[in-house]
Amino acid sequence: MSVKFEISFAKSARLSGGLAILLKGTDSELPAGAESADPANVFARAAPVAGFKSKTLSALDIIAPEASPVDRIIVIGAGKARDLAAHDWLRLGGSAAAKIRNVEKVAIFLDAPAIEVGAREAADFALGMLLRAYSFDTYKTKKGDDDDKSRKPVKVTIVTQEAAAAKKLYATSEAVAGGVLLARDLVNEPPNVLGPVEFAAKAKELEKLGVEIEILTEREMRRLGMAALLGVAQGSARPPRLVIMHWKGGKAKDKPVAFIGKGVVFDTGGISIKPAAGMEEMKGDMGGAAAVTGLMHTLAARQAKVNVIGVIGLVENMPDGNAQRPGDIVTSMSGQTIEIINTDAEGRLVLCDALWYTNDRFKPQFMINLATLTGAILVALGNLQAGLFCNDDKLAGELTAAGLVTDERLWRMPLGKDYDKMIDSKFADMKNTGGRHAGSITAAQFLKRFVGETPWAHLDIAGTAMGSVQDEINQSWGSGFGVRLLDQLVRANYES
Repeated sequence: MSVKFEISFAKSARLSGGLAILLKGTDSELPAGAESADPANVFARAAPVAGFKSKTLSALDIIAPEASPVDRIIVIGAGKARDLAAHDWLRLGGSAAAKIRNVEKVAIFLDAPAIEVGAREAADFALGMLLRAYSFDTYKTKKGDDDDKSRKPVKVTIVTQEAAAAKKLYATSEAVAGGVLLARDLVNEPPNVLGPVEFAAKAKELEKLGVEIEILTEREMRRLGMAALLGVAQGSARPPRLVIMHWKGGKAKDKPVAFIGKGVVFDTGGISIKPAAGMEEMKGDMGGAAAVTGLMHTLAARQAKVNVIGVIGLVENMPDGNAQRPGDIVTSMSGQTIEIINTDAEGRLVLCDALWYTNDRFKPQFMINLATLTGAILVALGNLQAGLFCNDDKLAGELTAAGLVTDERLWRMPLGKDYDKMIDSKFADMKNTGGRHAGSITAAQFLKRFVGETPWAHLDIAGTAMGSVQDEINQSWGSGFGVRLLDQLVRANYES
C-alpha cells in the first residue's frame, strides 16, 4: 500500500487545514448562503473561470484562499449523480483517492442537497478508495521520505447524513477490500517466492478468521488417484499441494457452495514450452486460486451466513527429465483417462481432479471454478470481460447479474456436443486439447466431463486476472478479479 487511509464517517466535519474534496453532480446545487471562505463557495467562484462542468470523473484542483479553513480544495465531477450505480461510486472513490498526496487529513463532502447519497453509496465510495490505494511495491527499495513504513495513515472523514449506517456497511467494505487485495498480492508475488507450499501457507493464515484449512500433500493426492494434477507437477522440484478451505457460516443442514481455483504458480508450458517473450507473466497463472483465496477471506471477514468450500490445486509446470510428455496417458481421479497432446494445456488437468474431488466429497449446491485457462479467451473477449461457461441457466443468470453490479463483467460462451467431439482421443477417453479452433470452448467441454449433474460454471479469467485494463479502482498488474463478483453472487442469492 503506497497510501494508507483511516476512514471514518460523520454528519459534519470541522475543517482546519488539510484537504477538502467535494463531489459535484451536473444535476445538483451548491449549498446556499455559504461563507466566502467556505470550500463550496470557493468552488462556486472558481468553477466558471476554469470551465468546470462536473462531468463524470473530471476534477478541479483549487489552492484555497487565505481565509479558508482548508489548504486545498478538489472538486470531482459526478455527472448525472442520480443515475450512478454501485460501481460508479467505487470509481468516484478511487478517483478521489488518486488525488490525495502529502496530506495528513481529508474531509470528503458527498455533495449536495439534490443528490441522495445514502449509507450504501458512502460505503461504496470508501471501498473505491481502498482499492485504488493498493500498490505492490514490496520489492522496491526506498529511502528517507519515500519509505512507506515511515508514512502515517491519512485520516479521511466522509461527511454523510447517514454516518452511523455507513460506518456499519463500511465494515463489509473493508472485508471485501481485504479479499481483493489479498488476491492481488498473491498474483503479484514473484514465482521464486510463491511456490505451491508457500501459497498453501498463505491460505492457512485464513484460520485466523475462522476458516478451517486442510492441506493435502503429494502422497495423499496419489492415494486419491489424482494423476492428472500430479502429472502437471512431476517436472518441478517443488511439490504440489491441494488446499481445502471450509467456511461454516450457515446452518449445519445447508449444503455448501463450492469455488475451485487453478493454482499454477508458474507455467513454462512444460515440454511444450512457451516462447520466452512474456513468460515472466506466467507467475500470474494462479489467478483463479488467488481469487478463491481472496473470496474465502472476504466471506469469513464479513461473517457471511453461508457454508462455503474453497479448493485450490497448486502446482508448478516445469520442463525436466521427469516432466510429462506429449503422448502420455494419465488416469484422473474420476477414472477417466486423458491423452496429453500439449503439456501447456495443464490447467484443465489440475482442475479436473479438483472438481471431481470437490463434487464427490462435499456434494455442493453448485461448483464454480476460476482459471486463467486459455489465451483464446483473450482473442474472443480481450481484457474487458471474462468468459462464462455454464451447464445451468439459473446459475449463469445469477453470475451475469452479479457481474453487472460489481462491473466484473462476464460473457456467456457456448457448450455443446459438437465441441465435445473435438476432444475425443484415439487412445484414451479424451485428449487435453482440441486444437487451435474454439480453444476456450473445448477447454470448458473438457472440464464439464468432471462435474456430473451438479450445477457448474467455469470462468476463464485469463484476460481479467492479470494485465487487465487499469482504471480508477485498480492500478495493479494483478487485479483481484472475481472476489467482488463472487461475494456479490453469494450475498444476493445464497446467504441464509
